[in-house]
Amino acid sequence: MTEHRIATRAEWEDERRALLEREKQLTRLSDELAAARQALPWVPIEKDYEFDTEHGRRTLAELFGGRSQLVVQHFMFGPHMEQGCPSCSSLADGNNGPHVHLEHHDVAFVAVSRAPLEKLLAYRERMGWTFPWASSFESDFNFDFGVSSTPERPLAAYNWRPLDGLGDGPAEFPGMSAFALRDGVVYHTYSAYARGLDALWGMYAWLDRAPLGRNEGEDKAPGWLRRRDAYEPALA
Repeated sequence: MTEHRIATRAEWEDERRALLEREKQLTRLSDELAAARQALPWVPIEKDYEFDTEHGRRTLAELFGGRSQLVVQHFMFGPHMEQGCPSCSSLADGNNGPHVHLEHHDVAFVAVSRAPLEKLLAYRERMGWTFPWASSFESDFNFDFGVSSTPERPLAAYNWRPLDGLGDGPAEFPGMSAFALRDGVVYHTYSAYARGLDALWGMYAWLDRAPLGRNEGEDKAPGWLRRRDAYEPALA
């Protein structure tokens, strides 16, 4: 016997209509927030960042690939790691199709990580992805955008909040950043970190609409999220 509340179809429809009004409010607020993001001032990029790509060394401006906009997934894959972060991999699973649509809407998509390029490309092949992936291994990019920390360059804050208890080893953090290119000048327009990425995470959007939601909590097994090739075989 389920412990969840049971209702008639008519009762369910009454509550669903009421919820729909709240969902519409959230949709309108989301539209307002999107407009507010786009209204943020732009900051010129004054440092000459360079990246290793499968097509050779590229500047940040060259990552645009002839487009006027660029969105970057700060993918947690540091030089000390042998494979990409499971959470970032899950997020990347949802980027692998949309990046084609973005490219046809004047928006380039690139994942950027500090691991050497050969590690990134090998992992990309393993996961079956096709989006561009660039290595910032010898660049300040990850440090300047607040997603990497090393003993030599410790990260003091993440998501605009002080970061304590990081330990002595290297660490990587998730995020995304957006850039615009105008008259040869690259501008930083937006960044998001931590749960600011939830809206970009296709899996969570579906789970939030499933009967048990994300089904996470103190009574759930920790670390349920896996790289998609590391789950047990699906139930028949």
